[in-house]
Amino acid sequence: MVVVSVSQRVASDDQLARLLQIGIVLEEVVEARTHRHYQQLDAELDEEVEQLLADAAEESAAHRERLETLIEDLGVDSVPFGEIESLVDARYGRTRPEDFDDVLYDQLCNEETAYKFYDDLIGAIEDSDVEFSIDREELVATLTAIRDEEAEGVREVTEVMERR
Repeated sequence: MVVVSVSQRVASDDQLARLLQIGIVLEEVVEARTHRHYQQLDAELDEEVEQLLADAAEESAAHRERLETLIEDLGVDSVPFGEIESLVDARYGRTRPEDFDDVLYDQLCNEETAYKFYDDLIGAIEDSDVEFSIDREELVATLTAIRDEEAEGVREVTEVMERR
C-alpha cells in the first residue's frame, strides 16, 4: 500500500496525485452516504434536508471532477482504487452513517472531514518547495475553492440544525 499523509510536505507529483485521489474517494464517500440517507430515511426527510443532501451530492460530484482534472494534468500513473479506498477508510472512515442519530449530524461530519482534508492538503502544498508539473497557483486556487465550498456546507448544515 502507498502511504501518503497530508501532515507532511508534498514532495512530488506522484505524492500530490495520491493525495488528490484521496480527495476523490472522500467525495465518493460523501455521495454514497448521501444516497444511503435518501434510501433509508426517505419518509423522514423534510424538503429542506432533502435539498441539503441533494446539493451535497451534486457538490461532491463537481469536486471529484475538478480533482480528476488536476490528476490528469499531472500525468502520473494512478494508484489502484482499492489501495486509495483502504487508506481513506483507515484515516477518515472511522464513522458510519448509522453512528449518528440524525442525518444532519452525519452530513456535518462529512462536511467537516472534507474541509479539514482540503485545509491540510493546501497547507502541505504551501509548505512544499517542490516545483510540480502543474501550476502551483492554479492548484492552490482550485483546492481553496473546494475547501471554501466545504466550509459553506458546514455553515449550511449548522444553520439547518439550529432551526430544528
